[in-house]
Amino acid sequence: KRMAHKVEKTFKFVIVGGGIAGVTCVEQVKIRARTSNPSSFSFVIFEKVSKVLEEFDVEERPSSVLEEKFPNLMVIHSAVKSLHTQSHSVETADGRVFGYEKLCICSGGRPKLLTQENPYVLGIRDTDSAQELQKRLSKAKRIVVVGNGGIALELVYEVEGCEVIWAVKDKAIGNTFFDAGAAQFLIPSLEADKPERAAPCKRPRYTTEEPAAGASQTFTAGLHLGVYLIFSYPAVESAPGSSLGSWPVYIQLTNGKTFGCEFVVSATGVVPNTEPFLHGNNFALADDGGLRVDDHMMTSELDVYAAGDVCTACWEHSPLWQQMRLWTQARQMGWYAGRCMAAHVLSEPIELDFCFELFSHITKFFNYKVVLLGKFNGQGLGPDHELLVRCTKGREYVKVVLSGGRMVGVVLIGETDLEETFENLILNQMDLTPYGEELLNPNIDIEDYFD
Repeated sequence: KRMAHKVEKTFKFVIVGGGIAGVTCVEQVKIRARTSNPSSFSFVIFEKVSKVLEEFDVEERPSSVLEEKFPNLMVIHSAVKSLHTQSHSVETADGRVFGYEKLCICSGGRPKLLTQENPYVLGIRDTDSAQELQKRLSKAKRIVVVGNGGIALELVYEVEGCEVIWAVKDKAIGNTFFDAGAAQFLIPSLEADKPERAAPCKRPRYTTEEPAAGASQTFTAGLHLGVYLIFSYPAVESAPGSSLGSWPVYIQLTNGKTFGCEFVVSATGVVPNTEPFLHGNNFALADDGGLRVDDHMMTSELDVYAAGDVCTACWEHSPLWQQMRLWTQARQMGWYAGRCMAAHVLSEPIELDFCFELFSHITKFFNYKVVLLGKFNGQGLGPDHELLVRCTKGREYVKVVLSGGRMVGVVLIGETDLEETFENLILNQMDLTPYGEELLNPNIDIEDYFD
């Protein structure tokens, strides 16, 4: 297909997307590729830039921060309209065309929404959608949160002065990250008063208003922060102006109950954001819709790489690693993709990065530090694995997954200080059979033991 306009400029490296994967990719390309012609270094298409800090906090920065850091970087504030892999060029939404030698797609994922059409259904994915949610929350009396991943867990804990109906299709909360035991450990955090914030809360923290009459028996007892947890899922939404009452939107659950609310937050995961790269090209896609990448982050199209939520890791995984669409992995993939692009241009060999040896993720849920390592939920291990669990109510939850006497996964909730020791035990695959349950004996200082 002929390009509408001729190529304005060709760059050695083009990175599409200003999220975590894109920014870390840019940084690595810059560090690794000592190009002789600095003006042809790189260009990035994006509308906003996220900068990743070591503790995995994410902060938005203007693109000028990157441009000052890398003088030979050009930032284009426009979305990509089309990609032409044959001619190695991309066209932006404002009609400009740029050529590339190496391209990396870091366009992330978009929220899986319950329905695309309804203005009362909100997806949360980035700071823009979070700000829109904040604006709507300030006036809301009741919302429904649907989903059981990280965003849902954060939302139900953080929302104040507004009733929250939390619809979860699984048998326990947070099953992306936890088993039922860890979920039970966290539930009391929804019941307890939260630690005081630095700034006083302008709206009342608790609500005494009950949900629709006759429905209260479906709620988990004791969640008096105004979070009502229902193990059910939306079937349909009723139209506004329904005979049920005056709420703007109604949601019907698979348990037969219907609730009215101001709006519904759809926090049910993401879909790889592959539009508009597929049209006219021959990308191999994985079952989950992501761009298939090999162990050098290369797609099936020549000179096109991908990193972060848009791609699916299709090399043979380490037995202790799995892909989950998380910020930590977007950062690792972007970093590694940048290194691969530079290595290929410089004809240098490169091996799969060590970060893909062991799955690791650190986050915070319900104000507890949470560390996940390896096959933390026994993923793909079958029935022959065993679990060791230690739980101190309100303080810590420790779960170790053993397979053939060797540690293969860990869930740590609270300030356990065990992550480094357990990470080493997983990596060195030492036979722990002789230690049995003593591994989690609180009277043994395990860090010194395995030092």
